[in-house]
Amino acid sequence: MDSQKLFGKRIKELRKIKGLTQEELSEKLGVFQKQIGNIETGTTFTTMKNIEKLAQIFNVEIADLFEFNHQKSRKEITDEINKYILDASDKNLRTIYRVIKEIVK
Repeated sequence: MDSQKLFGKRIKELRKIKGLTQEELSEKLGVFQKQIGNIETGTTFTTMKNIEKLAQIFNVEIADLFEFNHQKSRKEITDEINKYILDASDKNLRTIYRVIKEIVK
């Protein structure tokens, strides 16, 4: 995946963590809502001024907007989950089981 698309996914992720809609983010940033959609899909990029504003809005460092390594592959995620399960105490394993069971209902 190219950097522009990864950047867009990161902005969308941070927007959702912050609990903002595209419309709310566009108002805070001072751009049209369509531009937020285009940034999030990787169709367009944005200016340095807007990058600085995005960092302020999300309360992160500018470098954090470009942190893409946290997006793990399916295999990496399942391997990590399996490790947690194998290393868990009996009590924690039961808790993990209950949480997973609730999520997949």
